[in-house]
Amino acid sequence: MTNHWTDMKNADVVMICGCNPAEQHPCGFKWVVKAKERGATIISVDPRFTRTSAVADVYAPLRSGSDIAFTGGLINYIIQNERYHREYVVNYTNAATLINEDYDFNDGYFTGYDQDSRRYDRSTWTYQTDEHGNIMEDRSLQDPRTVFQLMKQHYGRYTPEVVSEVTGMPVDIFLKVADLYSSTGAPDRTGTWLYAIGTTQHTIGTQMIRSYAMIQLLLGNIGRPGGGVNALRGHANVQGATDMAVLYHVLPGYLAQPLQSAHPTFADYLTVETPKTGWWANKPKYFISQLKAWYGDGATADNDFGYDWLPKLAKDYSHLPMFEDMHQGLIDGFVCLGQNPIVGGPNARIEREALAKLRWMVVVDHWEHETAAFWKSENGANPADIDTEVFFLPAAANWEKAGSFTNSGRWLQWKEKAADPLGDSHSDLAYVFQLGKRIIEHYAGGSNPRDDGIRALTWNYDEVEHLEPDILQVIKEIHGFTINGKYDVRTGTIVNNFTGLAADGTTACGNWIYSGMLEPHPDHPDDLTQFHNKMENRTPDENLESDDVIGSSLGYAWSWPVNRRILYNRASANPAGQPWGPRKAYLRWDGEKWAGPDIPDFAGTKAPDTPGVALPEEGSAVLGFHSGADPFIMHPDGRAHLFGGLNEGPFPEHYEPLEAPIKNPLSSVDFNPAALIMPSLEDSIGSFDQYPIVISTYRLTEHHLTGVMTRNLPWLAALMPELFIEISPELAEERGIVTGDVVEVRTARGQVHARALVTQRFRPFQMGNRTVHQVGLPWHWGFQGVATGDIVNLLTPNVGDANTTIQESKAFLCDIAKVAVAAEAAS
Repeated sequence: MTNHWTDMKNADVVMICGCNPAEQHPCGFKWVVKAKERGATIISVDPRFTRTSAVADVYAPLRSGSDIAFTGGLINYIIQNERYHREYVVNYTNAATLINEDYDFNDGYFTGYDQDSRRYDRSTWTYQTDEHGNIMEDRSLQDPRTVFQLMKQHYGRYTPEVVSEVTGMPVDIFLKVADLYSSTGAPDRTGTWLYAIGTTQHTIGTQMIRSYAMIQLLLGNIGRPGGGVNALRGHANVQGATDMAVLYHVLPGYLAQPLQSAHPTFADYLTVETPKTGWWANKPKYFISQLKAWYGDGATADNDFGYDWLPKLAKDYSHLPMFEDMHQGLIDGFVCLGQNPIVGGPNARIEREALAKLRWMVVVDHWEHETAAFWKSENGANPADIDTEVFFLPAAANWEKAGSFTNSGRWLQWKEKAADPLGDSHSDLAYVFQLGKRIIEHYAGGSNPRDDGIRALTWNYDEVEHLEPDILQVIKEIHGFTINGKYDVRTGTIVNNFTGLAADGTTACGNWIYSGMLEPHPDHPDDLTQFHNKMENRTPDENLESDDVIGSSLGYAWSWPVNRRILYNRASANPAGQPWGPRKAYLRWDGEKWAGPDIPDFAGTKAPDTPGVALPEEGSAVLGFHSGADPFIMHPDGRAHLFGGLNEGPFPEHYEPLEAPIKNPLSSVDFNPAALIMPSLEDSIGSFDQYPIVISTYRLTEHHLTGVMTRNLPWLAALMPELFIEISPELAEERGIVTGDVVEVRTARGQVHARALVTQRFRPFQMGNRTVHQVGLPWHWGFQGVATGDIVNLLTPNVGDANTTIQESKAFLCDIAKVAVAAEAAS
C-alpha cells in the first residue's frame, strides 16, 4: 500500500478492482464504508457480483483476465477527455521525458523482443539525455517522443467499444465508471484503487498493477490522502513476510539478491545496484550493514564484508520452477514451513508427483495437512510406492508466541504471547533458531573455506524458555545498532533510524526499512543498549472517525519507513509547496520545513524552490540531483514513471490468458510473450472448443488459504462444509443443473466434483458476437481435516506472470457436467 487502511475514509471515489474486501478484509472494509457514509462513490469491478458489489454504488462486470483492456480504456478516456491532473503530471511524472528514437511498438511487440528466449532487450526503452547524462524533456507535452504522446498513441486503440469487446463490460457502464473515476483528477478530489489476488494471479498481473498506478498518476492520486494504489494483503503478515525476503529474488528490505551473471563480485554488486541519484544511492550503507548483521566480526572491508559467502542465484528459484526441478528429480529435500503446496499450488497433480521424488521432507504446521500426508491413499497414492521420508514438526499457533505483524498498510504491530504452546509445539522462530545453531555446530570444526560464512554467522542470541531466542535481541539486530568495538547485539547502541547506517562496517542492520521501529527507553534515555518498542504503541488519533480528522494516527503502531503513513507525500502539495486544494490538505511548506499530519517523504527542510544540480557537477549525486519539486525520491530522476520497464514492456498491454475464450482483438499476439510456461504443462493446455467456460478461483470469509487452520475447526467447517461451484442461471439451464446437484468440473489438467450453486452473482458476458460463460470455485478444500473436498488446484495451470512468476489461477478454461442430482447426492 502507498497509503493505509484508515486513509480509505478520505477518498471521494473508491475503485475496487481485483479484490473483494467486504468478504476477504471485513475489518479493514469498515473504512470503505466510512468513505461511503461521507459521500464517496464506491465502484466494484469484478467478474462476480460479490458482497463488495452489493455495497458499491456501481457494479461493472468484467471477464477475468481482461483488466488491462479495461484500464487501458480508462487511460485513453482520461487523456482524450483531458481529465488528467496536468500540473501534477507535468511536474511529478516522466510524462514530459523524451524517449529513445529507436523505441517502438508494433502489433503486440515492443522493440527488442527475441522469440527464442522469450525475452526483451530493453536497450531502446531509455530516456534521451544530453552529453552530460541529463534527461531531456518537453514540458509542453507536444513532442511526439514524450512519454505522454507515446502513451496517448499506445492507448488510443483502447476505445470504449474495444474495451467492451474484450471485457464483456457494456459500453454504457464503462463510460459511467470512466466518468466517475476520472472526476478525481480535479485538484480537490482523490480516488483510491484497491486490489488483491484477483489482480496478481494472472500472467499479466504485474502489468495490471502498473496500469492502476499509471491511472492514479494521471489523476494526481499518488502521495495524497484518499488516494494511492493499495494492495490488500490476505493475511496479517504477508506484507511483513515480503519485507523480510520470503521472496527468493530479494534480500530483506528489497535489496537485490546477488546473481551469478550480474554480480559475481562485491564491486559488481555495488556498481550494478547503486544508482548515482535518488535515495537508492544510499544502498551501500544498507547492504553493508546487512552483511555486518549476518556475519558480524567476520565481515570486514578486507573480505568485502563477507559478500562471497552469500549465495549467487543462477536461475529462477520461485515456486513454479522449484517444483518443476523437484518433479524432474533435481531436488533431494524440502522444508515446508507455513504452506500447503499441493492444495495451494497450481497444477496440483504435478506438485504431488514432485513430492514423491524427494528423499526427505520436513513439514512445520499446526495440523497434518495434505502436503504432509501426500503419500496417503486418501490422496490417490499407494504408500508402498512412496520413498519420501516425511518429518512433521508441530507448530505453535499465533496466540502462543510473541512477535510482530506488518499489515497491508506497512504498520508493524506487536503482540504478546497469550498462552504457552501445547505439548512439543514450538514457534517458527524457535525452529529456525535451533536449526541454525545445529548447522553452525556441524560446521564449527571444519576447515573448508566455502563454509566460512556459516561459521561466521551471528547466531548467539540468548536462549529463553521453550527453545526460543531472545526475540528483543532479534528485533534489535533487524532495527540496527552501532558496533562498539566487537560485534555484540547486547552491547551495541541502537541507531536512530536508517539515516544512521554507514557503509564502513561500523553499523549492523538486518532490514533497513525497519530501522526506526525502536527508540531510546524513556526510563533510560542515555543508555542506548535499552530501547522502547514502537510497534507496541497504541494511541490512535482522537475522534478518528470524524470527518475533520485525516487519520494518520502516528501514535498507533509504527509504519515503515520512519513511521510514514502515506508514501511520496511531498506530492500532496503543489510544486510551490502548498496543498492542491483545502479539502485534501496534507503536507505544506511553512517557510522553514515540511509540516503536516505525517512524516515527510522528502528532505524535511528542502524548500520547494531548491534547484536540482545538473550532472556532472558536484552535489548532483544522491538527492542533490532532485529539485525541491521532485517527490518520487526513490527514482533516480525524482519522478513517477508512466513509462517503466517490466519484462513484457514499458507500457501495460493487453494479452489474453494462456487459456482464453477469444482471440486478442488488440493485436495478433494472444498470450503474454514473456510469460513463464512450465515444461510439465505443455501437453495439458486447454482450448475453447474443448473447454468453453471461463473459470476463476476465489476465497471465502469462513476459510483461510488452504484450509489448514479452518477446516480442522468444527464450528468453521460447519459454516462452509463442502466445496461448491457458482453457476449462472443461464449456464445452469443450458446444462440441466439445479442447486444441490453434484457437478464435475474438467480442465486439461484434471477434474474435481463440487456441489452446484446456481446464482445470479455470475451472468454471461456478451463480447462482440460471442456469449461467454464464467463460473467460480473457492479453493480451500483438501482430503485432510473435518471438512474435506476435492483439491481445486488440480484444475489450474502452472504458468506464471513474466515478472513475479505467480500462477494464473484467476482465468483459465473448463467444462462442467452434472454427475448426480441433488437428492441422490444428499443420500
